[in-house]
Amino acid sequence: MSTKPMAAETAAASSQLTRAEQRRLLRIAFGSCGGFFICKLMGWPYGVFFTVFPMLLLGMLPKFDRLIAAQFVIGAFMNVAEVWFLYTFFEPYPVLMTMGVFAVYCFHFRLMASTPYFLLGATGLVTLSTLLHFSSYVDTNIMDMVASTILASILSVVLAAVLYWLIPEGEPAPMPPRQALTPSQINHRTFMGAILGTLSFMVFQTLDLKDSLSAQVATMLVLFPMTYQGTLIAAWKRCKGVAYGCALAIVMQLLMYDLISHLLLVTVAMFITVLMVARLHLVERAGSGLGFGALTTVGILFGQYMQPDKDILYGTAYRLTSVVCALAVLMIFAYLLDGLLNRFNLTRN
Repeated sequence: MSTKPMAAETAAASSQLTRAEQRRLLRIAFGSCGGFFICKLMGWPYGVFFTVFPMLLLGMLPKFDRLIAAQFVIGAFMNVAEVWFLYTFFEPYPVLMTMGVFAVYCFHFRLMASTPYFLLGATGLVTLSTLLHFSSYVDTNIMDMVASTILASILSVVLAAVLYWLIPEGEPAPMPPRQALTPSQINHRTFMGAILGTLSFMVFQTLDLKDSLSAQVATMLVLFPMTYQGTLIAAWKRCKGVAYGCALAIVMQLLMYDLISHLLLVTVAMFITVLMVARLHLVERAGSGLGFGALTTVGILFGQYMQPDKDILYGTAYRLTSVVCALAVLMIFAYLLDGLLNRFNLTRN
């Protein structure tokens, strides 16, 4: 008896969303578009925070409760305090600044590897890397950035709470199982993430890559597995996801044409786009995969760059190229660092 029909049926079943995943899909779409619409309506700067934060909160974890909400908001305040401390005391001293960034990254990756507060460490890394990079430029209004970060975090939690009330879970969703790691594996993951994150910070600062937000966020998101094998898989999926997200953003830009100044129409276009990429993310059932890469790419492009006076075509092509180049270089260092850390008993994976 042929197993091909059975395999086809299994693949078809796995591509279908469950009732819980359908509700989650709607929450991701309404949450990110709600943050985008409110931000643009109020004229707040740094729309990328208001668009991407709800995606992280609603897309990374299958549930929402008080502990998750507290981690998300506390993480934003903690990131602001960390950036203020680093730039207040270490800004004139590049070596000390680099050491301070490494220490902060070590703390966040340690949280992710050895404690139940994975969300606190993970979302903090994305926010922290963005704040560290942009706050170093003299034309950046630090207070606007800080206020936007905190406001976007609070708004994301409020939107998530409202959406879980309007679109409730049928059954409590189980959290992903935690791995039982040895002390050396925890050390390996901590140093892998912290060293590569610090290298990313140094490169983006040295080369003055202010317009490469997608690439910088990508170099942090692929570090979440905290191992070379996991990072390599995440990087490959991220490249494909960024390409898919960029292609969808270009299509929406062309379809909108001169209607890009109408906020309601842009929000509807974003809603349709987010539904497409969020469904891919949920069907994968693989955490930070192709779909999640496309999802955050769409959030960055709509939140930060989709404006009436900007042509997104060139910017999208630049962002795709920068992401691929940044991840290729990161993988080379990840391979070398993984081999080095595995030479020592204290950091052997």
